[in-house]
Amino acid sequence: MHIVCAGHINWDVRLHVDRLPTPDGEGLIKRRHESGGGSAANVAVGLAELGGASHVLGSVGDDERGAKATRRLEDAGVEPHVRAVGKATTVKYILVNEAGDVALLGTDGANESFGSDDLPVATLEGAGALHLTGQDPETAAELARRASPETVVSFDPGRRAADRDYDAVFGHVDLLFVNAREAQALDVDVPIIVTKLGAKGATWAGPDGVVESPGIDVEAVVDTTGAGDAFAAGFFTAWLDDRDPARALRVANACGALAVGEEGPDANLSWERIETMLDR
Repeated sequence: MHIVCAGHINWDVRLHVDRLPTPDGEGLIKRRHESGGGSAANVAVGLAELGGASHVLGSVGDDERGAKATRRLEDAGVEPHVRAVGKATTVKYILVNEAGDVALLGTDGANESFGSDDLPVATLEGAGALHLTGQDPETAAELARRASPETVVSFDPGRRAADRDYDAVFGHVDLLFVNAREAQALDVDVPIIVTKLGAKGATWAGPDGVVESPGIDVEAVVDTTGAGDAFAAGFFTAWLDDRDPARALRVANACGALAVGEEGPDANLSWERIETMLDR
């Protein structure tokens, strides 16, 4: 059984700064780090690291950054269905302060060039889950419509939840991932809502009630970029195995905790590291 992740494949330029500048303010860049990124790509990599079969649908530019972003997926064991187009690969400039908090700037680029005409029907067949991220609403809705009834359709709209119309998507979603801020902003009728609460853990709200899972202490927060994507990868890996929300939340929290201790979106997930986290 494989999982299909759809959405953005970016190139991340991470600038570690002494502070996140306020309007008319200034910060000092202490170091710079570049890597592949994008929520769909990050989740797919995390799933592969945990031993799962993952595919990613998206687009990059026909340039060096696009080639590197695609190579990252291939090296991790992800099956990429990537459209290379005649635009620059989308770049996200991520400011990270000393507490691990982030602020993002992005270029338009190629990451929404993947459209309904590029949807590989065969890839969706037999998928255990289709994980949609904050991509073009029309493309996300068409993917959700084409998923088989047996496929769990999940959605993590992320920071774009408030400024894009995803109404056509929500009607097909079985499971929604949100953080606390997004949970307050969205009023949708979805069977299962998983709320990520950072250091406080996570909750599951479904037909059988609410399940709460506490957070996991970490020695130091280095970078929160991609923590939600690592959380999703851990959640799917556990939940699709036995449909136990309590276990899925615990594994997901462990993956998120591992992610915040790493620089960049690659959390270097493994079951050995997860078990160590869960034993704390």
